[in-house]
Amino acid sequence: MKIAIIGQKGIPATQGGVERHVHELSVRLVKFGHKVTVYARKWYTGSDEDYKTEGVEVKHLPSVHTKHLDAITHSIVATLHAIKHNYDIIHYHGVGPSLVSWIPRLLSRKTKVIVTFHSIDRYHSKWNIIAKTMLRLGEWTACNFPHETITISQSLQKYCINEFTTDTHCIPNAFDPKPAPTSSNELDKFGLEKDNYIVMVSRLVPHKGAHLLINAFNKLKLERGDDERIKNLKLAIVGGSAYTDKYVKQLHEMASINNQIIFTDFQSGDALEQLYAHAKLLVHPSDNEGLPFTVLEAMSYSKPVLVSNIPEHLELIDDPRAIFTTRNTRNLEKKLYSILSLPEENLQGLGQRNKNTIERHYTWGKLMPKIVEVYGEQADEPELVASEGVA
Repeated sequence: MKIAIIGQKGIPATQGGVERHVHELSVRLVKFGHKVTVYARKWYTGSDEDYKTEGVEVKHLPSVHTKHLDAITHSIVATLHAIKHNYDIIHYHGVGPSLVSWIPRLLSRKTKVIVTFHSIDRYHSKWNIIAKTMLRLGEWTACNFPHETITISQSLQKYCINEFTTDTHCIPNAFDPKPAPTSSNELDKFGLEKDNYIVMVSRLVPHKGAHLLINAFNKLKLERGDDERIKNLKLAIVGGSAYTDKYVKQLHEMASINNQIIFTDFQSGDALEQLYAHAKLLVHPSDNEGLPFTVLEAMSYSKPVLVSNIPEHLELIDDPRAIFTTRNTRNLEKKLYSILSLPEENLQGLGQRNKNTIERHYTWGKLMPKIVEVYGEQADEPELVASEGVA
């Protein structure tokens, strides 16, 4: 089949959960024998030229590169290009891009349209009222225009049923565990030591909650700083602005009183792997998610995680020691101290349990056949349904 994927910023993925998902998905679709085109924005990939990566064709098309117009303008241009080139399937990622999913339904009747609903984006505080209204409309289009809708968490699946009476395929994000890097040389440039820092990996946007974590960490240092387990512990904030420069400036101001808070900006490759693998603990204080890649990746490295009690996190984590009350700085600080005070064998036990969860439920080998089945159903080609062993 010829498959076009629209809505992501591009691949190879350097930041963003949607981009990570699309990268892994598209590469595996090529291994299944399909021709896959991923539409990209040159500001993200840093390239003006089209290219192939791991067999996937990456096609660059223009967009209006502003916070409110980047995704929708790129999705329109990509959709028109895909229609012209007669793809069997057009797969949109995100409720914003799904706003244009009616175009191939109208102009390319033989093309099958699929949308993956990644998160309720209108809950993100960075959007104004007009953008939130359009994103709400995008939720409706994601549930009504495509032939099939995929949701990446059980809570999103329930949301689509309750709000739009649309039954979706629940296929979560996936992550294949790999051996932890033995080297820790990349930590040196950030002044970090193995097993002596907390890490948060995220775009620095308000709903991800970096401000809560910084406040909680500052309180922890102020009130528990004499504790040997806390005294030299650092906090690494891995990520950068996403049209949120003012917010990032506020974060730096909050952290200015504590020289043990390190901002690394966005990282990828060996540096990012080492930041995950050698952390004492990952904290994810977000108040809105789909199913966060950053938590999956930390879990795959057998790391303990501390997460807010939003439904999407609770699909992954059920140990009360690893859960705090959303948007509650005091409770986050309390849970930080509690989990960091656990004996080392207990922390390792939490981490191993996390890895077991990934291996049982969230590997590509288990989830890829479900996606291919949706594609096969929509293309009327049941022979495309693959066995679990192919990933």
